[in-house]
Amino acid sequence: MVKETKERQRERTDSKIMRATLEIMIAQGIGAVNIESVARRSGVAKTTIYRRYANTDDLIRHLTLSVAPSLDFSALEPSRESLCTVLRRIIDCFDEEFELKAIGVVLSSENTHLRSIAQGVIEPAAERFYDFLRRGMASGAFRGGLDAPFLFQTVLGSMLACKALSASSPDSHADWADNMAALLWASIRPTQ
Repeated sequence: MVKETKERQRERTDSKIMRATLEIMIAQGIGAVNIESVARRSGVAKTTIYRRYANTDDLIRHLTLSVAPSLDFSALEPSRESLCTVLRRIIDCFDEEFELKAIGVVLSSENTHLRSIAQGVIEPAAERFYDFLRRGMASGAFRGGLDAPFLFQTVLGSMLACKALSASSPDSHADWADNMAALLWASIRPTQ
């Protein structure tokens, strides 16, 4: 039990450090990120941060690796209902792991490092979404010839718009997923 508590505490501390690093990068640029500013923003002691990361570059490298979402749709049989489940998982994961507003800011940034962090989050989610669609096309649950990258871009753009235009609540996530699934279903359902 003590080990589990220490592990959870370490995870919470790491999360504070990563979130503060990302917030600084988004608000002030990558040049503003240093151990001292992360310590101030996160409330984590500099000594703790230095014990975990050799320097600012090491901290930023770790941020890039830590923000990739952990999505898995392989157990879902492709259907209209599972499409809605996929969309709920995507918006929930992005909202937890990497704020949707931050994605919008980062994607519009000219900073290549920030864009690579965003791609490290977006690409794994896109690949899992593509795989879900491929399995659906192969099984006949979805019509063939779907443009998976375009559909994912539509999903991502819609999520960003939903986040920007509505209050961030779990209900708005469910409503978005239901509405987006209905919209997509009209395009991907198998033709009779």
